[in-house]
Amino acid sequence: MNVNVRGETSNETTKGLPVIAVGVGLSTFDEVFSHIQMNEYRDQVILPTTTKNHGRHIDTCVKVLDMTGLKLSALNQLKICHHLQLLTAMSTIDDLNYPEKTEAYCIVNVPCIFSACWKVVKSLLQERTRRKVHVLKEGFEAGNTENCFSFDHVFHKQLYNYIKQQAIFIESILPIRQDSFNVDLPEPDPDDVKIAKTIETEFHRIIIID
Repeated sequence: MNVNVRGETSNETTKGLPVIAVGVGLSTFDEVFSHIQMNEYRDQVILPTTTKNHGRHIDTCVKVLDMTGLKLSALNQLKICHHLQLLTAMSTIDDLNYPEKTEAYCIVNVPCIFSACWKVVKSLLQERTRRKVHVLKEGFEAGNTENCFSFDHVFHKQLYNYIKQQAIFIESILPIRQDSFNVDLPEPDPDDVKIAKTIETEFHRIIIID
């Protein structure tokens, strides 16, 4: 997986696919809802713009999940479990509602505990998730230190303006319930219990070794 990341979602892979960066380790929001919003923005704005710029049809992207901020601690054992389950949920939502729109999920800046847990846990995950997930080794660096996750970043301003405009347009046509969203969500997965237990075992093993 050769990904050339220089900043935010306006950047591309060497194949010209748009790259969507997600600050998972820093997130305090509803990640699933944010993921759906980003998918809609990608389909309505990013992919058509990229297609126009390159003069050829581009209908897929690469998502980079940045784990910066996820440290090794007892509290973060729960966070690591949550992020692995979130990764499964995001992939399932994409498969159910946005098939073949995400070519790969690249996980970067992972703590050693995440890498160790991933090696153990990945065998429990769905094949569709395993084949798309790439945990990048240490040494991956972006060519730009710009904080692309800042709310002041130009991409986020464009995204929020788009969401605001769409909300105003929809409300002007037909009143809708605030909680309505026509997206299929994954059913609770019994394997989540296995994942949590596996992470707990691996977490304690690494702490004892350290």
